[in-house]
Amino acid sequence: MNNPYVRFFVLLSVPLVLGVGIGYTMKSPSSNVSKVSAPGLDETFSTVARSQSAATQDQDNIGSSRQNAITRSVAKASPAVVGINVTEVRQYRDPMFPFFGDDPFFRQFFGDRTYKQKVQSLGSGFIISADGYIITNDHVAGNALEITVTTSGGKRLSAKVIGTDPLTDVALLKVQGDNLPFIELGSSDDIIIGEWAIAMGNPFGLFEINDKPTITVGVVSSIGMSLGNIGNHFYRDMIETDAAINGGNSGGPLVNSLGEVIGMNTLIYTGGQSSTYIGYGFAIPINKVKKVIAELKKKGKVTRDIATGFDAQPVDARIARYFGLTRIQGIIVSEVQTGGPAEKAGLKVGDIIFETNGEKINSEQDFLGVVVDASPGDVLKIKLYRERKTLDLSLRLEKSS
Repeated sequence: MNNPYVRFFVLLSVPLVLGVGIGYTMKSPSSNVSKVSAPGLDETFSTVARSQSAATQDQDNIGSSRQNAITRSVAKASPAVVGINVTEVRQYRDPMFPFFGDDPFFRQFFGDRTYKQKVQSLGSGFIISADGYIITNDHVAGNALEITVTTSGGKRLSAKVIGTDPLTDVALLKVQGDNLPFIELGSSDDIIIGEWAIAMGNPFGLFEINDKPTITVGVVSSIGMSLGNIGNHFYRDMIETDAAINGGNSGGPLVNSLGEVIGMNTLIYTGGQSSTYIGYGFAIPINKVKKVIAELKKKGKVTRDIATGFDAQPVDARIARYFGLTRIQGIIVSEVQTGGPAEKAGLKVGDIIFETNGEKINSEQDFLGVVVDASPGDVLKIKLYRERKTLDLSLRLEKSS
């Protein structure tokens, strides 16, 4: 890809050739001509040969010593990383629409004032099977009309969406192919804080320049980071890393020093309105991705027919004062369904839930984020306030009727 903003500088060096003069003597004209070595020349050649051999050995040793867990992991995983180019349709609204478009009188003259436009975007992904299944983010390819995948080596393949789950921000794609290189999926349950973390992907579309992923290295900075609801996606138990992640890295793998995927790069922390990376990125744990992908591969979607058996609303300042809370937190149960899971668990109207499965609950969205990752039959460990006391309950989720 020709990029007018990228310049390449090539340093040319001129080799300096050193000539070695070798002396020899001639016998008299009547004698046979023969080469005669200069005194000690054989020993000199032998010493030079030994020195060259030793230098070669040293270079081999140095080259070998440069190979480490990081380089081996990169070599193992890189062939399965892909760049993704997407064409999608986005809906835009005229900035004056709120002033005129919502008024029926003006709408008859100006119309709806919303329009759709094709836009190009890019991201990353990784091949997980020899027959061409690819994992990426929903926000990369979930609304795509056309998807082109660029493999390591430069092959361009058309991809289709097998399924997507907006709530967890995971999408499954498929390209046609046989014996494609694929990456090994590790486990995110035994991640060690401080271990090496390698981010691979297509930041700023750089994959297109040399048909290889860009590699950045850092460590696992933290785990279990619950970031809440962002853009209709629920981000829980995220892996935090200081390996540099930028626009275009979304959907790429976060790899450990064994070359195994431990997460999918998804978010960056900017600390403000700027989209510039300032030090920390976040990846969806691969075990969560595995669970979603299995269902997408089977059904093309993730179904969540889950019943909790209660309704709730956020705790505000008035409710906090009434119940004697020292701070505003939690959700208060407003209705419990007869015979439902909540009633069976012992939940009552007026209970204030402030923690579920070890996570703080400050809104309905926080609680919903926990339920998103659950299945019928799972048990939620709930901490709540009732009559100025803290209680623990176990709520077993059921399949909604």
